[in-house]
Formats: sequence, C-alpha cells, structure tokens
Amino acid sequence: MVATSRKKKLRPDYPQIVRVALEEDQPERVRAVLAALHPADIGALLESLPPEQRHPVWAMVGADVAGEVLLEVSEAVRQDLIEKMDGAQLVLAARALDIDDIADLIPDLSDEVIAEILFALGKQDRQRLDAVLSYAEDTAGGLMNVDTVTVRENISVEVVLRYLRQRGELPEHTHSLFVVDRSDRLLGTLPLDRLLTSSLRLRVGQIMERDQISFLANTTDREVAEAFERYNLVTAPVVDVNGRLLGRITVDDVVDVIREEADREILNLAGLREEEDLFASVWESIRNRWMWLAVNLVTAIIASRVIGLFESSIEKLVALAALMPIVAGIGGNSGNQTTTMIVRALAVGQLKAEGMRQLVSKEIGVALINGLVWGGLLGLVAWLLYRNVPLALVMTAAMALNLLLAALAGVGIPYLRQRLGRDPALGSSVMITAITDSGGFFIFLGLATLFLL
Repeated sequence: MVATSRKKKLRPDYPQIVRVALEEDQPERVRAVLAALHPADIGALLESLPPEQRHPVWAMVGADVAGEVLLEVSEAVRQDLIEKMDGAQLVLAARALDIDDIADLIPDLSDEVIAEILFALGKQDRQRLDAVLSYAEDTAGGLMNVDTVTVRENISVEVVLRYLRQRGELPEHTHSLFVVDRSDRLLGTLPLDRLLTSSLRLRVGQIMERDQISFLANTTDREVAEAFERYNLVTAPVVDVNGRLLGRITVDDVVDVIREEADREILNLAGLREEEDLFASVWESIRNRWMWLAVNLVTAIIASRVIGLFESSIEKLVALAALMPIVAGIGGNSGNQTTTMIVRALAVGQLKAEGMRQLVSKEIGVALINGLVWGGLLGLVAWLLYRNVPLALVMTAAMALNLLLAALAGVGIPYLRQRLGRDPALGSSVMITAITDSGGFFIFLGLATLFLL
C-alpha cells in the first residue's frame, strides 16, 4: 500500500519549476520540490519529464520513497528508472515497501536483484512474499496483502482491545478484524466500530459478522474489482478452497486494477499493444505502434480498390466522389460508438450469450432509425446541391445500409474476439473503421451504379 503521510498535490507549475531549476543548476531547489510531494505526485512529475531531465531528478529521490514512486509510474517509465539504479538501491527501495507491493515490483527486476531482496528479508517476510508470488498477478491471490489481524471467536472484547494496544500499529485500511478458528479457517469479521462500542465482557462470537464477502485466491482481479464496486467494500478476505485465510485485498489495490484496466482498454481501442513512455525513443514508439498501422494500411488499400472498381461511375457522376466520404465517415463513427458500448459491457460482465439476440435486434433498430433520419437529411443536402432526386434517394439508402453494417460489426467484432479468447478492445476501432470505409464505399457506389447510371 502507498504511504499517505504526504498530502500535497502536484501543482501544474511544479514540472516547470523543476525544469528551470535543472537548467540553472539548482539541485537544492529540486530537492525542496520533491520533499513537498507525495510519492504519487513525484511519479507524475517524472513521467512529465524527458529522460535527460528525468534521470537527474530521479537520482535526488530519497530511498525511503523510491519504491513507492516506482509503483506509481507507468511500466515503461518504471523500467527506465530501474535501469538507472544499482542492486543496493533497489534493495533499499524494496525494503521500504509492504510485501504485496514488493511482489508488484519483482517482475521488473533482474534475478540477481530479486535474490538480494529475498536475502535482505526476514524469514517470515520471505514466506509471505512466496505466498503472494505463488499466485498469478491478475488474481485475488496476486493482489492480496498477507498482513492481517486475526482473533478467535471465544475471547472477550477486553482481550481484543488489550491485544491491539500491545500490537500498536494496524495495517492500512483496517476497518475490521478477521475471526478464524485454530486451523485459520475464516469464520467472520469483527468491525472496529462494533468492537469499540460493545461491552468489554462480550465475546467476539457474540458481536462478529458471520456473513462476509470473501474471494478464492484464483478469482480474477476483474471480478474482485466488480465486487468492490458493487458492494462498496474497503477490504475483503482472500481464502483457499478449504476456507483458510490467506490475506486481504484493500480498496487502494482495487483502484489500481480499475485504473490499469481502463488505461488498457483505451490503448487497445487505438491499437496500441502497451503503455508507452511519452518520451520514449523513436524506435520504441514505432515498435509499439506498427502492427495496427500495418493492418490499417492494408484495409486502406482494400478501400481504395473498392473505389477503383467504380472509377467509370465516378467519372460519369463527379458528385459521387464528393459524397461518398460522408457515408463512410458517419458509418465509422456509429460503429465505434457501438463498439465502445459493447467493450464496456463485456468488461463489466453485463453481456452474456443469451442476451446477444436481443442486443443485436436493438442495435439494428437504432441503426435503421438513425440511418433513415440522418440519411434523409444528407439526401436533402444532396438534392439542394445537385438537384438530383435519385442521387438523394441513393444517399439515404446508402447511409441506412452502412449504419446497419456498422451496428452489426460493432457488436460482432468485440464479442467474437472475446469468444476466441482475445481482448475484445484490441484493435476493434481499427477493424470497425476498415469495414465501414470499404463497406460504405461499396454500398454507395454500387447503388449509384445500379440506379443512377
């Protein structure tokens, strides 16, 4: 969990202050800025700087917060910063983190550094880290923090309070204790507000909550995030198949999952394979972007060949060349609207196979109405410009048919990608645009050839 001892937010002028301080060779001024910032804001500051300025600033970040900063920046920037650290610095940065945060950092470290970190940890912490690392990163087990506070149901409130006072500090986001039996099987939770307001003589079993939401260790992080959002959870236990308590998930970890998922979907819709450092080298940026640009190039060539099929029609009626981009453009926009809605529905688990027929029927209805309304409007514009009634009718029909095609593709592409085990968002926007461009040109020019020439 990220420490919250520093409360100041990143002011918009901080990056500029740091840039000026670096140019004027005033490192103390940079250190003063860093000392005033929360680790998350330091991360935002580093991401806003090009590497030649980022690296000197990173060298001034204290070892006590360096680990937290590494967890706040994007993966691309994190790798860049780690390359500037030696093994000893990475060990110091990791030791300042909680066990679950160390587990998040380890995939980006070399085997030698991981060995040094494990050697620096105590036996109990090594066992806890092994427990977290034994689960996939995108599961409840990979998200969980093994630092939990447990009590037995047969002890009194007075004993629990005495134990907490002796313990001193509680883990972050602790709003309830976990009640377990002698085999560490989860029996329920004891909310702190109920603990503090109950009679000292009462037993834990008398005031505990026996019905609680818990997660199996192999539950996906997406399911965990959905449950936290749906039930307004702050923390929740993670158990094994036998009901034994393994750890807990807290809301700050779930917020990170939600943010990362949202970022991933935005990137995937644009056809980007991974998050990119804003100041990455030209080659790295090209490597991240080339694949779907290549796909887009192929689809653009296909669209151009579709137009080439109707060159003689365009030569006879030049107005076709001016009007056909409108049909394709509006179809692409409509298709992307549908795709965005479907991708979101798939992400939150709202769309199931049994609802597909009703959804497709609804989208067809929306497409036909929009096509007739906006196609009719464009047909009117075409008539006003060219005084050609058949052309206006072709414009209306082409718009309606292309929006229908866009709706079917907008629903079908992400759904089929998910059924095939692919990310439904990845490249969907590119494919929708390709279909509506080629399809729009073919429909409009084909109808024009049939009815106007």
